[in-house]
Amino acid sequence: MTNPRIASPAFKRDPYPFYARLRAEAPVCRVSVPGGKTAWLVTRYDDVVSVLKDERIVNNRFKSLAPEHTAKLPWIPKAFLPLAHNMLGQDPPDHTRLRALVQKAFTPRLVEAMRTRAEALTNEMVEAAERRGRMDLIHDYALPLPATIIAEMLGIDPRDRHKFHHWSNAFVSTDYSKWHMVQAFPSVLAFMRYVRKLVRRRRAEPGDDLASALVRAEEAGDQLNEDELLAMIVLLLIAGHETTVNLIGNGMLALLRHPEQMARLRSDPALIKSAVEELLRHDGPLETATDRFTREDVTVAGTTIPAGALVFAVIASANRDERQFKNPDVLDLGREDNKHVAFGLGAHYCLGAPLARLEAQIAINTLLRRCKSLRLAIPPERVRWKRGMILRGVRALPVAFTK
Repeated sequence: MTNPRIASPAFKRDPYPFYARLRAEAPVCRVSVPGGKTAWLVTRYDDVVSVLKDERIVNNRFKSLAPEHTAKLPWIPKAFLPLAHNMLGQDPPDHTRLRALVQKAFTPRLVEAMRTRAEALTNEMVEAAERRGRMDLIHDYALPLPATIIAEMLGIDPRDRHKFHHWSNAFVSTDYSKWHMVQAFPSVLAFMRYVRKLVRRRRAEPGDDLASALVRAEEAGDQLNEDELLAMIVLLLIAGHETTVNLIGNGMLALLRHPEQMARLRSDPALIKSAVEELLRHDGPLETATDRFTREDVTVAGTTIPAGALVFAVIASANRDERQFKNPDVLDLGREDNKHVAFGLGAHYCLGAPLARLEAQIAINTLLRRCKSLRLAIPPERVRWKRGMILRGVRALPVAFTK
């Protein structure tokens, strides 16, 4: 089977036919990834679930693999190494310890407390766009909402959101090639300098915010070290808005391409919870789970993946698996028994999933309530997609509407 450039914007436009062929013909497939490396794609729903829960397939490439396997891993610049201590790159017990530190920030009570702020922000942004009758739904709406909320939770000036979005976009768009690593280098350095300054400010003047709480944990000496503290804040800034930007952007694009479903939701706003779950399944913000590595030979769907291999559990494929979902390519906002894996599974299930759901529900319903005749302002084929292995989202989404 021809191996497409799976990190390219052209592939991101419509990866689903390729994944359908893989599920039918090669559900565990060895492919080339940027940088001349190889990886294994796991594409069927049941197999993706298995991989996400398999303790033999780990996240921490440095501690869990033998030296002969780590030598074959994609090259990472030295400046990037502190970020390798982020929670997503760890396994228990380190992952359990790090996750416990931020778990309190995403309790149902605290997430629900964000509702009023999210409603105010979405209404402000729509009001600003109403005068023009058009906007870029990403830059003017889907990005400012989650970026402002996670910045406020961390005690960061929301006016800096465009800075850290630019830096994080460079980081998450980086593939495994040395060239793209070099291209991302200035952004990563700037991001790290910004976070180090934030940490110094919070040490000098602690506040009632998540960054201050993490600094206090680091100073206690038994929970966070310096690299873990920096990596945690960077992760929260990236994961706290990138996923939600893509969820809102991809979700609205799907609705614009299915006007009958958009009309259905507009006439019945109470459908929003199941609608967001279906948008997560149909065109979710993550194409794959984060990098995983086999600690030993692992057999999946009759195929043996060798020890030390890079594995991608393809969430976008699992969520369109006809073995799990009836008419999986059909967008049905009232879909029942929707057991998608858009936020992962197991120990690494997305900590911010409740917040992302809340923000998407409010953002989409506000748009449909206030923006009549909402439509794409460019032909669908001109929508530009971001590059990268893990995330899937559009760069811009120009729309027009009447008040």
